Amino acid sequence: MASALDRLADEIVDHRFRGLPPDAEGSTVGALARERRDLGSGGFTTPVLTLSAEALDHNMRALGEFAGRHGLAFAPHGKTSMAPALFQQQIDHGAWGITVAVPHQARVARAFGVQRVFLANEVVDAAALAWLAGELAADADFRCVVYADSTRGVRLMDEALRAAGATRPLEVVVELGAPGGRTGTRGAEQAAAVAAAVNASPVLALVGVAGYEGEVPDADPGSVRAWLRELVALAVELDGEDQFAATGEIIVSAGGSAWFDAVAEVFAELPELSRPVLGLLRSGAYVSHDDGRYREITPFNRLPQEGSLQPAFRLWAQVVSRPEPGLALVNAGKRDVAYDLDLPEVQVLRSPGGEIVPARGLTVTRLSDQHAFVRGEDAELPDVGDWVGLGMSHPCTIFDKWQLIPVVDADGTVVDFVRTFF
Repeated sequence: MASALDRLADEIVDHRFRGLPPDAEGSTVGALARERRDLGSGGFTTPVLTLSAEALDHNMRALGEFAGRHGLAFAPHGKTSMAPALFQQQIDHGAWGITVAVPHQARVARAFGVQRVFLANEVVDAAALAWLAGELAADADFRCVVYADSTRGVRLMDEALRAAGATRPLEVVVELGAPGGRTGTRGAEQAAAVAAAVNASPVLALVGVAGYEGEVPDADPGSVRAWLRELVALAVELDGEDQFAATGEIIVSAGGSAWFDAVAEVFAELPELSRPVLGLLRSGAYVSHDDGRYREITPFNRLPQEGSLQPAFRLWAQVVSRPEPGLALVNAGKRDVAYDLDLPEVQVLRSPGGEIVPARGLTVTRLSDQHAFVRGEDAELPDVGDWVGLGMSHPCTIFDKWQLIPVVDADGTVVDFVRTFF
């Protein structure tokens, strides 16, 4: 029987999916992929977001190899893409499991067969906890790990799971935060109280500690490493108090896409504990990388000998107006491109004849709902009808605008499609 992932290829191409060729209406996604159309001449309409097949593969290998070299397991953050096909590729590249941020994302992961889910958030919703209890009861091989940062939260989890008739304990890590930061216990004393509360519940099992160094206020190399050492010290302290008696391995987890080098460095300092340690990295934005914030902050800038990441996204739009000197309007705006961190950058131009050339001296100065304002010297501006290739910043807010994204080889051939579920 076909898997849920396989069945995505059977979805019908229709009005739900932007940018796809109108003459493919009624075909299936899989059939369209097998046609291997050219992006520029194959009937795709603008705007259309694309992913580079080569960059996706490169990035998955790069982080997987980095984690392996440093003795870390890897649970990439699925909330970046919410794309089950990419989840599976990440697992095929050696990922321990998939990280998510909210129960809905966990449901998507489970619907597509993910067997290990790291739910990096507090879960106090009774309906969501009842669903988790049902998943754990139905599948003995399924693992889900959730955060806890308060004794009240632990009590709510305990009550909801008992009411749902939980037959297997839900795995819990104590989250460590930082003053002025996001969620997480503030200090070892509060964390110890939460750990004790978890261990007092028959429907919960304390399995480790975790947090997110990216939310340390005014994060810099010193403050991030100091916080990571607090996390390591918390694991050592709780283990010394035999708080991990319910687990065969102790999870110590952190790591976004900005500080995975610091995570590897500090986790290497972990002393031997009473049980094996699973150091778990959770980077997410690496999968597509970007042409903005993550290009600037990736740890591979500091450690080029360790690897590199490649931007996988390009959004193609078309010039629809040249209303005044020095200005071109393209048909992609806030509904199509990420703009929460940086405006898009103009990278390449494609003429109606298909020639692709680097863009020179062109800048996106502002966006409206469906247009980007591109300014530059008249001699450098593309003509009405020309295609403009844009790079963007912040993968999380690029993926979530597109339900179906063509995957394109370096020669422009569309070889696959990535379906997202936001």
